[in-house]
Amino acid sequence: MSNKLPVLDLSAASAGPEARARFREELHSAARDVGFFHLTGHGVTEAETAELWRTMRAFFALPEADRLSVSNLNSPHFRGYTRIGDERTGGSRDWRDQLDIGAEREPRVPGADDPGYWWLEGPNQWPVALPELRTAALRWIDRLSGVAERLLHELLASIGAPEDFYDEAFADRPHLHLKLVRYPGSAPDGAGQGVGAHKDYGFLTLLLQDEVGGLQVEAADGSFIDVPPVPGAFVINLGELLEVATNGYLKATNHRVVSPAGTRERFSVPFFYNPRLDARIEPVPFPYADRAPGVTQDAGNPLFAEYGRNEIKGWLRAHPQVARRHHAGLLTEGTPVG
Repeated sequence: MSNKLPVLDLSAASAGPEARARFREELHSAARDVGFFHLTGHGVTEAETAELWRTMRAFFALPEADRLSVSNLNSPHFRGYTRIGDERTGGSRDWRDQLDIGAEREPRVPGADDPGYWWLEGPNQWPVALPELRTAALRWIDRLSGVAERLLHELLASIGAPEDFYDEAFADRPHLHLKLVRYPGSAPDGAGQGVGAHKDYGFLTLLLQDEVGGLQVEAADGSFIDVPPVPGAFVINLGELLEVATNGYLKATNHRVVSPAGTRERFSVPFFYNPRLDARIEPVPFPYADRAPGVTQDAGNPLFAEYGRNEIKGWLRAHPQVARRHHAGLLTEGTPVG
């Protein structure tokens, strides 16, 4: 398959004024026109990546009882293991299983007058049978947070905005989120939805994918194009909050995963770089603001400037069993589940 997404080298941002200017021009174009690109030159080593893959595969090789010991049904914070078919996108089941991990924090139980999104802060669940997973996952979150911070600065600078404009929103208790995902082949009924078409909630997503492929990105004409892996690269996409921040000049783009054929497995590791849950995303000043077409209008998926509202909306829809068990009071007609 040919690769239709741009490939950008982050190391160029440190290679002198001319190289940095070229990199920012390419970044501006990729973020505005596509919303997706491959990123090399990020500094994450092959050894670091290999260790994460090894530990992740070890988790999915555990007996089902060990994986279910950390089921997300146990967690009001939506942390832990989701069985194959238990997550929903667009109302349809995703044929994958996964482990959701976030920044390790004490549980926050919102009071009667507090926003419900504070439920999203809390501890992770770790399998007793694989103690090294905690170290590997939290190390990866820390490592990619540094890459994402640098990339966000370059992205803002590329559109002529102050590169530190959102530093305060990330300065204390950013909402960092990691998924370890396995696609176990096609569903028995032949459905090809590994994960349905969707947009990400926050600022930036850094995706590590294996060699199998299956990721697809929506093009301007509504068709979906394949995103074959580039060795050593992360796939980067912009989330809904960057669309809000730029009034639609930068857009979050729909993407999906088609299940691998037969019983072939696919593994991927998306990392989501997001601000504090209570951060309100003010419009960023930039010289192209007069060209912004406005935020995408979708009655079924309203976009909010307060990050936590975007995030909890998605979790309640995607994990209806967790929502019904722990958060019946948060479910409204505007936030359907199932």
